[in-house]
Amino acid sequence: MGQAARTAAGVAGAAAAMSLLLGCAGHSDDAPARRPASDIRAGAQADTRTDTKADSRAGARADTRADTEADVRAVARTGTSRQVLDVAEQLLERDCMRRHGFRFWVVAPATARRDFPYVLDDIGWARTHGYGAEQRAALRRAAAIDPNKHYLLSLPPDRRTAVVAALNGPRPDGLTADLPNGVRVTHSDTGCTAEAERRLYGDLPAWFRATRTTTVLTGERMAAVQQDQRYLDAREDWARCMKAAGQPYTDPRISRATAERGVSRAREIRLAVAEATCARSTGLSRVAAAVDRSYDTRLRQRYPGAYGDLARLTAAALPRARALIARG
Repeated sequence: MGQAARTAAGVAGAAAAMSLLLGCAGHSDDAPARRPASDIRAGAQADTRTDTKADSRAGARADTRADTEADVRAVARTGTSRQVLDVAEQLLERDCMRRHGFRFWVVAPATARRDFPYVLDDIGWARTHGYGAEQRAALRRAAAIDPNKHYLLSLPPDRRTAVVAALNGPRPDGLTADLPNGVRVTHSDTGCTAEAERRLYGDLPAWFRATRTTTVLTGERMAAVQQDQRYLDAREDWARCMKAAGQPYTDPRISRATAERGVSRAREIRLAVAEATCARSTGLSRVAAAVDRSYDTRLRQRYPGAYGDLARLTAAALPRARALIARG
């Protein structure tokens, strides 16, 4: 439903510049934006006034590594549409950064992540993965070995600044989106990111507006679902089931947060299996999916331009993306 959001991470000093090179905030102290994974995640743009390279790849590449040319090309055959577009964008960014005299590594995504936006409801997956501890560990490993990060840290401060400007553009202007929540976000229409997206999607202003708008709408949709009385009633049934199973949690967000704060693997598995079992037996997963569809339909009817542009530009970009990956 819409474009998956991807997690952005920004910290101070050199680490902030590091995250910029990886695709995070380029012109402001962005909170987590598009991006989701999961983690969302999407509604955080409501707190920004200057958009950045919101397509941060930190979360979407939690399961990634610096790959060989063959691995990158394999994405065109086996990857999801989002993975194909992501790799193609990186290839274009790489070529642009090289012309500016900088190095840039393309990181190919591996296995697509599983997302459970409202409640974990796959019992078999929960027995094997819990809440995805291995994905969280992969994110940490990927961040530790990322070649772009290490390259940036090897540069003197003035060159780091130049890298960020080359990638994200010198100033956050040229692209504007007035979001449904009343926030205006802007981004540079120059720099290697803008050049890559312009070449891949064609109509860069429309792409910018569509992605930023649908990202915010994704966050609003999820918030609306979790406040809907149908969902709340089903969640009460789920909470009673969890309590009977020895897991006294009233909200799936709380049980998930408990696991992500760090518990033993055995504890995480038990909690995840209980959550999934109760989600199935009480109907919470079914209700959440139905309510989500109803809000998604409403938003698509209310904002046909944004969703239509996103679908149109994405469909047109995919053949170009596959050709770019084949070329390498």
